[in-house]
Amino acid sequence: MARCTAPANGHRTASGRANCPACGGRYHGYNSYPTYNSPYSSSSYSSRGNGSSGGSTKRKVSWSSYGSTILYTPSEIRTLTPVRENIEKRVDLPDLRDVFLCHAWEDRKGSAKELHDLLESKGVSVWFSEKDVLLGSSLLREIDKGLVKSRVGIVLVTPLFLRRIKNEGVADKELSALLARDLLVPIVHNTTFEDLREVSPLLGSRSGLSTIEDSMSEVAAKLAELVTPETILN
Repeated sequence: MARCTAPANGHRTASGRANCPACGGRYHGYNSYPTYNSPYSSSSYSSRGNGSSGGSTKRKVSWSSYGSTILYTPSEIRTLTPVRENIEKRVDLPDLRDVFLCHAWEDRKGSAKELHDLLESKGVSVWFSEKDVLLGSSLLREIDKGLVKSRVGIVLVTPLFLRRIKNEGVADKELSALLARDLLVPIVHNTTFEDLREVSPLLGSRSGLSTIEDSMSEVAAKLAELVTPETILN
């Protein structure tokens, strides 16, 4: 079988494609490879599994609302699709918050509050310790209640969160419960998935969303599209 010369010579000109023994001018994108028609082909799929785009082609997801302009990388779609499927199974359960926000206690007035406020501005109901744990209540008991009464958990991974995991604080307990439910989206902020894997290989093995790729507002928009009941019912 003839082999494509793109890896060595590139197909940056029409003559380059025409002279390739495999492509013969049939493909029209730069550095094209002969392949079957798959949505996860090497030209559009990020194989790193760390939530970054890696130059992948972004597209809409199947649960996008009509008129949505939000685009996702293939890695994000691979991560969010099973979460979406589990959310859809829970849509008829009464009195559920859309999101349980797991975060380091030290982030409660900073990045965690920023994400909380952005989500609520988009109509997402959020369990957030700053407003849902009453003075004098048991924090761990309230966390358990919040997990049970939420459609999905998001973990805001920051340098402070990584420090709390190392010290096996409250964040570690939340993390264990969220992983057990298989309804989890890591949000990496001011750190990387590589740093996360060094501290928690299990959580780091799951890709998610990253503020390296998107702004916090764009991350919130993707989460809102994922969990908002209107997009589930339509």
